[in-house]
Amino acid sequence: MSAHEARLNRAYGYVFQAPALYPWRSVAANIALPLEVMGYPKFERDQRVAEGLELVNLTGFGKKYPWQLSGGMQQRASIARALSFDPELLLMDEPFGALDEIVRDMLNQQLLRLWDKTRKTVLFVTHSIPEAVFLSTRIVVMSPRPGRIHDIIETGFPHQRSLDIRETAEFLEIANRVRHGLRAGHSYDD
Repeated sequence: MSAHEARLNRAYGYVFQAPALYPWRSVAANIALPLEVMGYPKFERDQRVAEGLELVNLTGFGKKYPWQLSGGMQQRASIARALSFDPELLLMDEPFGALDEIVRDMLNQQLLRLWDKTRKTVLFVTHSIPEAVFLSTRIVVMSPRPGRIHDIIETGFPHQRSLDIRETAEFLEIANRVRHGLRAGHSYDD
């Protein structure tokens, strides 16, 4: 399927670096927005919003407004919105980059659980090597300007993993390979 066909078929949901929630809409109304645009009937929108809130552990927060939520909760609402119409692919562009390390770790664990529940293909862009290694089954190391694939690394980690995996020799070996790939792909002569 081409990118154009994927867009027309609504085959992907997108999670931005910032939650990009409308401040005048409740959390539930923000999650429902793509469903409204796509013409889903109200009863189905309500059902999908409730399922989305439960999926990202925000049940009970649907009537709140984005400014009433923490940054991590806002980003979880953004993930629920991206999944609301059940896309095949979830594109995530540094969604946890602005969050502190504790919240980021929590959301990384929640994302793995969400991935296990939904079985969606997730393309996750990050500049954090530990985050890339922890979340991935496959890591694509890119070079800048022009963007080229420098290395593809299969992690081989189990689907269910805890943060403790970051202390293993296998994790550190993969992180080191990613780090070396990034250094090799960067030219500082420009």
